[in-house]
Amino acid sequence: MMNREILLATNNTHKLKEIEELFKGYEVKLPVDLGIEYSFHEGGVTYLENALGKARHLYGLLEQEGLAGRFVVLADDSGLSVDALGGEPGIRSARFGGREIDGKIEKLTDAERNIYLLERLKGISDRSAHFICCMVLVVEHERFYIVQEKLDGYIAMEPRGKEGFGYDPLFYIPERGKMLAELSMAEKNRISHRGRAAALMLELLKVLDR
Repeated sequence: MMNREILLATNNTHKLKEIEELFKGYEVKLPVDLGIEYSFHEGGVTYLENALGKARHLYGLLEQEGLAGRFVVLADDSGLSVDALGGEPGIRSARFGGREIDGKIEKLTDAERNIYLLERLKGISDRSAHFICCMVLVVEHERFYIVQEKLDGYIAMEPRGKEGFGYDPLFYIPERGKMLAELSMAEKNRISHRGRAAALMLELLKVLDR
C-alpha cells in the first residue's frame, strides 16, 4: 500500500494550494513543515530534468532525516511557451525578464513579468501559447513516475481576471472564452496543464494504492 502523505518539492505556497485541491484524499506537506531546508538549482534544459532533479533531491533529504518511508515526493516543473518567441519563456518562466545581479537573478513580480511579456509581443500577430507541466512522483530512490501535459491558448493584449497567479491573467482559452485567471479554482483544475497532469498522476496513485 502507498503512503497517503505527499511531500511537495517546492517552497511555493501558491503551488501547495493548487496541489492540495488536485490531490484531495492525500495529505500534502511542504519541506518547511518537516523542518527541512529545501533549495534546488533548476539547471536543466527541459521541464523533465528540472522536475526529476527537484524530486530526487528532496527524496535524498528525506533519506538523511530517516523519513523516506513516510512520504512520497511530488515535484513539478511548469512554464509558459510562446510560439512567436521560439518557446520562451519556457523553463525560465519564473525568471523571465529578471536581471542578473552579482551572479543571482533578481526576479520580477508576476505583474512585471506580464508587462515584460506584452512588450516582447508588441506588433506580433501570432499570440499562440501553451502552458506545460511535467510532474514527477518519487516513491523510492530508483522508483519514480513521470507525466507531462499541456494547455493550449493565446496571449491576450492585456491582463484580465483576479484568480490564479503568474501568467494566468494573460492566458486566453478560446474554448472557455475566458482568461485562465477568470476561471474558478475548480474549473481551472479540470482543464489546466497541472490539472491534467495531476489527474493522470492520481490514477497512477490509485494503482499503487492497491
